[in-house]
Amino acid sequence: MASAKILEQKQKTINEIENSVKNSSAVVFVDYRGLTVSEVTELRRKLREVDAELKVYKNTLTKRALDSLKINLDEHLTGPKAIAFGNDAVAPIKVLANFAKDHDALELKIGIIDGEISDKEALNKLATIPSREGLLTMLAGGLIGIARDLSICLDLYSKQLEGNE
Repeated sequence: MASAKILEQKQKTINEIENSVKNSSAVVFVDYRGLTVSEVTELRRKLREVDAELKVYKNTLTKRALDSLKINLDEHLTGPKAIAFGNDAVAPIKVLANFAKDHDALELKIGIIDGEISDKEALNKLATIPSREGLLTMLAGGLIGIARDLSICLDLYSKQLEGNE
């Protein structure tokens, strides 16, 4: 039987996982076997730049945390897995997918995006979405085009009214 101190530490870790899953828009499970320490450090740095983090927990503790949240990912919790938590639903997935392109050892397995379980194909689709800044730029460009067209129409209308007088 494990000592009370060890059980308390395990429960603390389970609570940490639960809170991270509840408070994150994106939770992505990745297989990282084969990455060097420097590559994992580089990946963690890139994730921090987009307000995300990469953690490694024991699968049994992760399973207990997910069970308490009524999330069943048992078949995906085999072998060593790292979990990326992010406040943005797309940014950590983009970082992981781009990193995986250059490092064959990293493989996205499954994710929980805004409370919904997403398989590998869904994660790859999300990775192709432009960043938030890119989407805002597209929106601004569209709005500028509308304002420009409106100003041209108003100018032509005012010239037409001047011609009728």
